[in-house]
Amino acid sequence: MLQNSTIYAVSVWVLPVLIAITFHEAAHGFVAHHFGDNTAWDRGRVTFNPFKHIDPFGTLLLPAILLLSHSPFLFGYAKPVPVNFRALRHPRLDMVWVALAGPATNIALALVAATAFHLIGSRFPRWMVAGSRSGCCRTRLRCRCPGWNPMGCLFSSAFSLCFRWSVANSV
Repeated sequence: MLQNSTIYAVSVWVLPVLIAITFHEAAHGFVAHHFGDNTAWDRGRVTFNPFKHIDPFGTLLLPAILLLSHSPFLFGYAKPVPVNFRALRHPRLDMVWVALAGPATNIALALVAATAFHLIGSRFPRWMVAGSRSGCCRTRLRCRCPGWNPMGCLFSSAFSLCFRWSVANSV
């Protein structure tokens, strides 16, 4: 039984976190490259390899300490993608697009996951899918929607309500 709960925890929490971190950071680098900054591209940080984005303390140690100390919240971060503002063609405007790329990717991943679970959810027993749905989407949204941000909370809450409606109506 312990092995099943470990597999479940990895598939519901660890994999979505790795996917969210990887896509989030790669999106920043890709958009910076698109607007003329090759810093992240040249350093090999525009990649879907999660090990390039994992920060030993922020991605592994800090969340583990919070989890083992039974903290009411978990927090972590990845290595930031290097961006040279001066290399962007229009630094003031392009930096906005570079900054928005990560959160927009998280929202897109959450919507894709919710849609996929909605479409395939009826083929599996409810107990198998419900935890995976909420963990997957919640993880992706909260990667850049922290609780202290009122708009982040509002968006996350609204998405959770829509998602719960989707779960209730798909089974």
